Amino acid sequence: MSKLIFVAGFMACLLMMLSCQPDDTKTKKQPNVIVLLVDDAGYADFGFAGSKDLKTPNIDKLANNGMVFTDAHVSASVCGPSRAGIMTGRYQQRFGFECNPSSDHSGVDLGETTIGEAMQQAGYTTAAFGKWHLGYEPEYNPNARGFDYSWGFLSGGRRYFSNKTQDQPGHTHSIRENGQFTTFEGYLTDRLGDKAVEFIDKNKKDPFFMYWAPNAVHTPMEATEEDMALFKGHPRQKLAAMTWALDRSVGKIVQKLKDEDLLNNTLIFFLSDNGGAHNNQSSNYPLKGFKGNKYEGGHRVAFFMHWPEEIEKGTYNGLTSSLDIFATSIAVTGKQVHTNKTLDGVNLIPYVKNGIAESPHKQLFWRKDQMAAMRSGQYKMIRVARLGYRLYDLEEDLGESNDLCEAKNTALHELQNQLQSWEKGLIQPLWTEGAIWDTITWMIHEDYYLNRPVRVKDPGSLKEWRKRKRESAKDMLLLQDISRL
Repeated sequence: MSKLIFVAGFMACLLMMLSCQPDDTKTKKQPNVIVLLVDDAGYADFGFAGSKDLKTPNIDKLANNGMVFTDAHVSASVCGPSRAGIMTGRYQQRFGFECNPSSDHSGVDLGETTIGEAMQQAGYTTAAFGKWHLGYEPEYNPNARGFDYSWGFLSGGRRYFSNKTQDQPGHTHSIRENGQFTTFEGYLTDRLGDKAVEFIDKNKKDPFFMYWAPNAVHTPMEATEEDMALFKGHPRQKLAAMTWALDRSVGKIVQKLKDEDLLNNTLIFFLSDNGGAHNNQSSNYPLKGFKGNKYEGGHRVAFFMHWPEEIEKGTYNGLTSSLDIFATSIAVTGKQVHTNKTLDGVNLIPYVKNGIAESPHKQLFWRKDQMAAMRSGQYKMIRVARLGYRLYDLEEDLGESNDLCEAKNTALHELQNQLQSWEKGLIQPLWTEGAIWDTITWMIHEDYYLNRPVRVKDPGSLKEWRKRKRESAKDMLLLQDISRL
């Protein structure tokens, strides 16, 4: 009997000890998630992406210890629509957000679930910093669309230093903290980094989601005197200085994560909202095109994920999209999250962890008013109203200079059918960018179709071009009159 009592007691103690051991599946903390979305950065303007003249040590360290995507694209070649796609994980054309909005237009359809709302469902504290550009009225603002905390501005761009014109209550360019007007001192990119650090400090004990979207390196080209001095004589001095400040703020965020022992269990996405712009000294080499058009330079971006606890460093060559950020973020929470609509993006984690050979996407699509494009495998097709089609083989011709419409007629028809099928799920754009920008964008595509230099890039150059055309026409009439004498 004593033996039985002893054995029973021993087993009870053993069970108690086992029950006290931590269960990794239950105690493992949900990862923090951070989206670092920069503005109008060139495809080749980071060290990890091949830049030799711009210094980005903090960004490069993250990339070199993360997974770099070599064939990654945003869903639009301009800021507002691209951000709407990231915010919803869906092609923004499905809800009419096809073109950049002005102050006269609304934001992301209120029937769409935002990534902020989805992460709140998963138990995360959420924050949005910097540029919004997704709606000006209160119901479209960050705090109404799933973000517990916000610090930034509503418009598509602003000055990097405080100024009397923009920093006024009610101005869409002014800085707002949780919807209330506030002021700032110093250089905005630095302040955005400081605010992100403050948020991490206040929320480090529980999982958080941060959408950090500085306006760097969008125009106007402004930098501090100290940063400008570091790059004296540099051929792209202002961009180099602005990029250095951007990298500095990324470094602040990463250092705070390290200090709080959070970096290994934080999933970080890094990308630009579109390709480099024609007016901010950026480089999209070796791609053709720039912000605003359907060539690769408009929508292919430098993109990586960093999550040391789960993702090994390396490169991934499959076709990927910024739409995937939403699906990946909610997947890593481990929670059931309800979205109002079906997502177009996919969870990237199985692809980068399990070596799935098939690309996350068989096709990707783009459309903005008169221009549309799609990618299927190695082929890229562009369609422009009144100009017709172009077809390129990106494996052989990344610079998109050799049109294959005649040589690959079967492939062209397949892509045309796929694009038309996709468009059946869209609605007409709720607004456009107006006749001037429609003309500029159309002319850029005409020039690129014909592999010739771009004639106009902005309203100013369009005005000058029209003036030259009128003068040329007058000269021609004068010559005709002289010839009749």
